[in-house]
Amino acid sequence: MALRPQRAGVCIWTSGLLRSGVAACALLAGMEGAALAQSVAPAPAQAETEGEMSLDTITVAASLTPERTIDALAAISVVRQDDLEQLMPSRTQDVFFGMPGTTVIQNGNSPQASINIRGMQDYGRVAVFVDGARQNFTQLGHGTGAGSFFLEPGLLADVDVVRGPVSNIYGSGAIGGVVTMRTKDADDIIKKGQTWGADALTEFGSNGPMGFGALFAAARVGQNVDLFLGGTYRAQSDYKDGNGDVVPGTGYDTWTGIAKATFRPADFHEVKFTGLNYNADYTTYNAALVNGSIPTTATQYGSTVLNQTATASWNYTNPNDTVFDWRSTLYWNRVKQDQVKVAGTASSVTGAVGNPRYFTIDTVGFDANNTSRFVWNDIRNAITIGGDYFHDDVNNVDNYGFGDGYNPSGERGVGGAFVQWKANYSSWLEAQAAVRYDTYSLNGDGVSTDGQRFSPKFTLGITPWNWLTFYGTYAEGYRAPAVTETLVNGAHPPNIPLVFCPDGSYGVFCFVPNPYLQPEVGKNKELGLNIRFDDIFVKGDKFRAKANIYRNDVDDYIELVGYQMTRYGTYANYQYQNIAQARLQGFELESNYDAGAWFAGFNVTVADGENSETGGPLSNTMPNNVAGTLGARFLDRKLTVSVRWQWVAAVTAADMPADAPYEPTPSFNLVNAYVGYQPSENVLASLSVENLLNEQYTQYQQFLPSAGLTVKGGLRIRFGADAIAAATPSPLYK
Repeated sequence: MALRPQRAGVCIWTSGLLRSGVAACALLAGMEGAALAQSVAPAPAQAETEGEMSLDTITVAASLTPERTIDALAAISVVRQDDLEQLMPSRTQDVFFGMPGTTVIQNGNSPQASINIRGMQDYGRVAVFVDGARQNFTQLGHGTGAGSFFLEPGLLADVDVVRGPVSNIYGSGAIGGVVTMRTKDADDIIKKGQTWGADALTEFGSNGPMGFGALFAAARVGQNVDLFLGGTYRAQSDYKDGNGDVVPGTGYDTWTGIAKATFRPADFHEVKFTGLNYNADYTTYNAALVNGSIPTTATQYGSTVLNQTATASWNYTNPNDTVFDWRSTLYWNRVKQDQVKVAGTASSVTGAVGNPRYFTIDTVGFDANNTSRFVWNDIRNAITIGGDYFHDDVNNVDNYGFGDGYNPSGERGVGGAFVQWKANYSSWLEAQAAVRYDTYSLNGDGVSTDGQRFSPKFTLGITPWNWLTFYGTYAEGYRAPAVTETLVNGAHPPNIPLVFCPDGSYGVFCFVPNPYLQPEVGKNKELGLNIRFDDIFVKGDKFRAKANIYRNDVDDYIELVGYQMTRYGTYANYQYQNIAQARLQGFELESNYDAGAWFAGFNVTVADGENSETGGPLSNTMPNNVAGTLGARFLDRKLTVSVRWQWVAAVTAADMPADAPYEPTPSFNLVNAYVGYQPSENVLASLSVENLLNEQYTQYQQFLPSAGLTVKGGLRIRFGADAIAAATPSPLYK
C-alpha cells in the first residue's frame, strides 16, 4: 500500500486553540491539506484517547510549515470541529463569533458574506480561500459589498485566519489578511481502522423557524483510495428581532452538494479531486425598514446564486525526504448571481418589475510550493519556494438598469512567485525572511493596465523562557486594482442632462475609468507575545495566550473620489483614485484556559483607523469588542455546558467620515449558551440559545436588525462498520 503524506510525523491531540469558547478535544492527523490555502490538517472522527488533552492545534497557515498555533510568529486564530459543534453556526458570520480583529459583514436578507480584518475589506484586501480556491466575487451597488463569497457553514471542517499582510505566500491582494476554509473530507467521517463511515446531522431553530439537514458518507477502497460524498439543505423563514418584530426578507433556502476523491498512487504522494456546488434562493433589498416594513418604492430582487468550485491537488510529504515537501493546487470557481426585480418603483437605475440582471465571475488559478530542510551549524533551516496565478473573467449584464455600470465586465490576471527562509536555532531563536514578486494585467472596455513589485517580509522571534516568546514582524503586501475600480464608466442614472460624459451618455454624474490607478501597498509593523503555561492549578491544565500590537500603513489607498462641481453644487465626476495613506493600528488579545473539567476564554480587540493625510477616520474600522467564554464538562466529559459573551462598542458619527455610507450603531451585548450531551462517540445531542438576553441590535455596516432570541436543537449520528457490528445480535450456538 502507498504510505500517506506525513508532516514531520505530526500526530497529536488537539482542540481549537486561541478561540473563545474552546471545548472538547479532537485528533488532528496526517496534515493532509488539499492545497496551499487549505492545508490545515483535518480533525478525523476516528481517534479518541481517554484522559489526554492538548490545546496546541497544528496549523500551516502562517508560514506554510507545520507548527503549533501558539508557536506561530503571527496573529493567527483557528476554528476546529469542537468549536463548530458549540457554535452551531447557521450563517457564515456565526463561525467567527468573538474572534479578535475579524468581523463578517452579512446582512440578514442575504447569505452573501464579506470579511473585514483590521479595518481592511473589499476588492480582495482579505484573501478568502475555500478548499484552496480563491473567492473573488464582487457585486457593487447601493448597500452591497465589493468583495464577498457564499458558503454553507455546515460543510466546514476547520478555518484558519491570519491577520496582517500575508500576500508574500498567498498572492496579490492580501494586505489585510487571509482566511482559509477546509470543507469536510473522508478522514472527518471514517474512524481509524474502518473502511466506511456516515455522518447525519439535523438541526431546528425556533426563530423563523429554521431547519437544517446534512448527510455525509465516505468509503476507503483498499489503502490508497478515499471517496467522500455529501450534501446539505437549509430553510430559514423570516426571523424576529429583539423587539419581537418580523424582519422581512430574511428568509432563504440553500442546498449544497460536495464530492471528493483521494488517491495515493505511490508512497507519500496524494492526489485529491474536489467538486463543490452551492445554490441559494432569497429575496434581497438595499433599503432600511420603515416602521418595520420594506418601503413600497424600494427595489427588491428575487435572487438565485450558484457557487461552483472544482480543485485538483497533488501533495508529496515524506518525513525522510529533506529536499521535497511539495504542495500544489489547480482550481476553478464560478459565482453566478441571477436577479429579477420583483417589487419597487421603475427607474433607469434598477429597471422595472420583471426585468432581469446577471453577475458572473469565473476564476481560474493555481498555486504550488515546495519546502526543503537542512541543518547548518546547528541552525535548522526550511526554505520554501512557490508561485501562484489567478485569472478573473467578469461578465455582468443589466440591460434595463445600471447594475453593469457599477460592475463592469473585464478580465484580470494576477500572479507572482516567492521565496521564504525560516530558521530555528536551539529552542530560543527563530527568524523568517521572505520576498515576493508580483505582476498583474487588467483589460476591458478599451482600457489596459499592468504593474509589478517586490514585497519583503522579516520576522524575528525570541523565546527567553519556554513559557514566553516575543516576536516582531515587518511585512509588505501588494494589492492590484480590481476590474470595477479601474473600468467603471458612464453616466449614473437617472438619464437627465445634468452632466454629459466623455462616452456621450448623460445623467446626474459620470463614472470615469482610471487606467493609471496604482496598486495599494500595505506596510505592517507588528509586535507580539505568545504565552504558554502548563500544570498551573491542577496537573494537565493549560493556558495559552497570543497578544499583539500592530500598525499597517497603506500607501496609494484606493477610494471613490468626487471632483468638479456642477452648477447645482453636486459632483460632476466620480473616479477611483489613489488619494490617501491609510493608517490602521490596534491591539489584539486571544487567550484560553482548559483544566479538563472546566475551561474559559477571553479575547479583546481595540482598533483605530485614520486617513493619514486628513487625520479623519476610516469608514471600514470596526468597533472595539470584548468576548469571553466559560464552560464545564460533566459525566466523564460526556456533557459540555458553555456560555459565550461578546460586548461590541458603539460607532458614533464622530467615528466615521462625513461621507460614510453607513449609519451609527449603539453598543450591544450578546450572550449565547450551549449544552451538548455525547452518550457515545457516535451520538451528539446539542442545544443552544443565541441572543439569550433578546438584545435589539444592528451591527455596524448592516442596515437590518439582527435576530432576537433563538433556540436551536441538533442531533448528530455517526455510522460505521463498528456501530453496525455493535447493533447486530451475536449468533447463538448450542
